Amino acid sequence: MPLQDITDRIRAAEAEAGRAPGAVRLLAVSKKQPEDRIRAVLDQGHRLFGENRVQEAAARWPGYRGAVPGVEVHLIGPLQSNKVRQAMDLFEAIHSLDRDKLARKLADEAQARGACPDLFIQVNTGEEAQKAGVLPAGVDAFVAACRGMDLPVRGLMCIPPVDEEPALHFALLAKFAARNGLDGLSMGMSADFETAIRLGATHVRIGSAIFGDRPAAAQ
Repeated sequence: MPLQDITDRIRAAEAEAGRAPGAVRLLAVSKKQPEDRIRAVLDQGHRLFGENRVQEAAARWPGYRGAVPGVEVHLIGPLQSNKVRQAMDLFEAIHSLDRDKLARKLADEAQARGACPDLFIQVNTGEEAQKAGVLPAGVDAFVAACRGMDLPVRGLMCIPPVDEEPALHFALLAKFAARNGLDGLSMGMSADFETAIRLGATHVRIGSAIFGDRPAAAQ
């Protein structure tokens, strides 16, 4: 689906929800996409991208940053503690803060630099054993702990279970964010972003609907 079609659907969903135009930011998820598809999206004027892996982002985005003004890249996949320094060089925001050890590493590096990317805490709203994220019962305490480390927590992120109604998880995430005075909600992907916008998403993460399916060799 063309980028413009996705953008139009986002603007329509904003209007239907009574939200201001531009309230929702579109993260074009470029994970494992061929370079020609990424260049095509850049050529259409889009500048905000999401990457799942630090190493893939390191191989791709420094070159584009040097050639294309205004490029912004967010990490939406897991972050290993030993890659914190590299991640802070690469990303304007990290959407996958999910544990105390990672928070402490980020805080130490932020203190050394005097700067830190915006941070979103990943919440495991479905309490799935195989999925990363802070469990619902621990969200308030973890937000408080991160704030105690002077980390710039801007919002929360979730990935709902594939076999459950996403609206329930989006509403739960919005409730946690409001309770903790957080404005950012990173939620909604290709199949459910309009529902996420209705429930308050500020960042939607869309890959296949923009770029098409990933090549089989890159799955």
